[in-house]
Amino acid sequence: MTDVQHDAEHRSTAQLEEEGDIAADYIEELLDITDLDGDIDIDARNGRAYISVNAGEGANLNMLSKPDTVSALQELTRLAVQTKTGVFSRLILDIGGSRDARRDELAMLVSRAIERIEGGAASAALPPMSSYERKLVHDLVAERGFHSESNGEGADRHTVITRVG
Repeated sequence: MTDVQHDAEHRSTAQLEEEGDIAADYIEELLDITDLDGDIDIDARNGRAYISVNAGEGANLNMLSKPDTVSALQELTRLAVQTKTGVFSRLILDIGGSRDARRDELAMLVSRAIERIEGGAASAALPPMSSYERKLVHDLVAERGFHSESNGEGADRHTVITRVG
């Protein structure tokens, strides 16, 4: 872990709020350019700034809420924040509830994998996913009383689930 990443993990609430404000300004400009209406909420939790964009009255954010689009916009927003603050940002961007929907999809994947293990498989590997998604999977697996670890490198990094012990 680099010093910049380490510092990002120990941000104060005021620093996270600053990240959130910068990110919200960036997203607001994007919405203006694309002529979309959205309500932006800023929150700080678990050492990260969370930016949620929800459809304003009569607005449709479907164009921006696809998982790959949200991930790309999150990276661009992180870069905008890093440019202004000089510090690596771990902010999370959610557009139109896409993160909650993805968490539900991951929970279904974990359930199916655990069913395979309970049916006799020694382990179950999930498809490659982002570090944020792998973290969600690790949390979901632990809640179910199983063990998980990340394997592979780069775009092939994935999670493998096994029984505890």
